[in-house]
Amino acid sequence: MIDLTLLLNRESGDPLYAQLYHYIKKDILNGKLPADSRLPSIRSLSSHLHISRNTVDMAYQQLLAEGYVQSRPRSGLYIMDLKLEALPLSHVVSKNWLENSIQDSPEIRYNFRYGDVDAEHFPFATWRKLSNQSLLQNQMKLFSYGDPLGEPGLRSEIANYLHSSRGVNCSPDQIIIGAGVQYLLGVLSGLIGNVSHGIAMEDPGYDGVRTVFQHKGLNIHPIPLEADGLHIHKLYKSNSRIVYITPSHQFPYGMVMPLAKRMQLLKWATDQNGIIIEDDYDSEFRYVGKPIPSLQSLDTQQRTVYLGTFSKCLLPSLRIAYMVLPHAMVELHRKQDYRLYDQTVSHFQQNTLELFMSNGHWEAHIRKMRKVYRQKQFTLISMIQKMMGAQVTIIGEDAGLHILLRVHNGMDEHKLIATAEKEGVQVYPVSPFWAQPAQAEQSMVQIGFGGLSIEDITEGVYALHRAWFGV
Repeated sequence: MIDLTLLLNRESGDPLYAQLYHYIKKDILNGKLPADSRLPSIRSLSSHLHISRNTVDMAYQQLLAEGYVQSRPRSGLYIMDLKLEALPLSHVVSKNWLENSIQDSPEIRYNFRYGDVDAEHFPFATWRKLSNQSLLQNQMKLFSYGDPLGEPGLRSEIANYLHSSRGVNCSPDQIIIGAGVQYLLGVLSGLIGNVSHGIAMEDPGYDGVRTVFQHKGLNIHPIPLEADGLHIHKLYKSNSRIVYITPSHQFPYGMVMPLAKRMQLLKWATDQNGIIIEDDYDSEFRYVGKPIPSLQSLDTQQRTVYLGTFSKCLLPSLRIAYMVLPHAMVELHRKQDYRLYDQTVSHFQQNTLELFMSNGHWEAHIRKMRKVYRQKQFTLISMIQKMMGAQVTIIGEDAGLHILLRVHNGMDEHKLIATAEKEGVQVYPVSPFWAQPAQAEQSMVQIGFGGLSIEDITEGVYALHRAWFGV
């Protein structure tokens, strides 16, 4: 068994379990901890380092989740063999190809990918405890497919949360749970059927949603943006009766639609006998000003479909999203036999999330993550302003987990990304968000910050400055 001795810094801003996890991971990668050796038991290591068992357990669970160790029943945790030769033959890659790839592709040290979240602050110990509780309470029920709309208890918790946090007016019967917003939009596309006048979308807008609509055979009308969001007059001119929109944090530009324009959009829905699809994908994270009520909460005519997800606040891998339908569409869902569709989210995960919400952990976790992401966002913005100043323009800094950066150095999107990669930094294109990518701004990139540490954000901005301005 390995003897682990290290000094944990209790004054550091990093949690003790994260320090322990990084220490073990580093020693596995550099070979100091040999493959197939056993880690100390949770009890013995917690006693040896004078830390809680929960701290050790959380570090071990993260190592397990990332594949650095494996659990052997009634034996313990063992270091995985990460050498290429240890992989099954079907997964072995040509050594020459691998060496060439390493030479051709620089190592990415700072990945500013939008969609990554801060997994280190996920409450692993609490989630595992509630998972075990769910198993004990619902052993036989968990073997079933579950309610096709989603478990009633979880839908009730979601309804209560949405009402208190976003003003959404709904009953649990109006909520459908599914494995991601794209899946739910596929269901919704079936409900709205043959749309002769097509469906309107913000341009630029979320390309993942545009792809869903295209796969469903819907004709898409791109609607340009104004400084405060969707261009309502252009929406009228499109003759569409359905619009998909991200009013609380426009994707990707980040503007928040003001109350006056929300009322104009609701009037459009009444005038056109239309439907608004409101995607509230990251409304929990707003850093400037007070939150504006959701469109659904202002809609007295039942013309708004409301979408939300747990991917940004918890983990994307949980694959839990929800859709709130107007009453007429709930009835349509029933008549069209959509209840014959099996539920796509694990019965077990739904029950665990229900317990997580009902015991107060969800709102506590949101409060914690707001502080975490606010600090990361502040670090990113202040470092960019300090290093690059007037050489760049920051867009969409009031909310969410990403910004857009317009860079004034003469480089286009492709060149900005390529030069950043040479410095070990990955930033992302914005052109896919336009219906016609050639119409996209040419000197802009997307920068997500959710999955990076404060230190990596700081060092990553230094590297971007070197890449783009040569200093």
